[in-house]
Amino acid sequence: MTEQLPWYHEGLRFQCSQCGNCCTGGPGVVWVTDDEIREIAEFRGLSIGEMRINHTKLHGGRVTLREFANGDCTFFDGQTRRCTIYPVRPPQCRTWPFWNSNLESPETWKRAQTVCPGMGEGNLVQLESIHQQAAVIDI
Repeated sequence: MTEQLPWYHEGLRFQCSQCGNCCTGGPGVVWVTDDEIREIAEFRGLSIGEMRINHTKLHGGRVTLREFANGDCTFFDGQTRRCTIYPVRPPQCRTWPFWNSNLESPETWKRAQTVCPGMGEGNLVQLESIHQQAAVIDI
């Protein structure tokens, strides 16, 4: 019995355009662990308590970053359209767009492309790298 290759076995093109679209819209969740909360707090010069109270919330028994009423991430700067914690952004953010939910089918990939101009652009990301990123967090 041979293993069937995924539809994206030849790789996918992606080059972040730094548009900020993946940080906006709504509603959504960005899961964070205690270690990630600590890392973000240190980067921002906040206490763990300040970080938890002002920038996280519980959702379905897990901790996620807060978002503004318009759906923007709490760490998204709407004026510059940049992430204010980019060097320590959570794994969910670092692995976009290579989430299992986007990789389910060509249709789910195309749907995500409607909000992400970097998908389908730039260098070809090889299958092994796609699988490594998709394995980091199951989204």
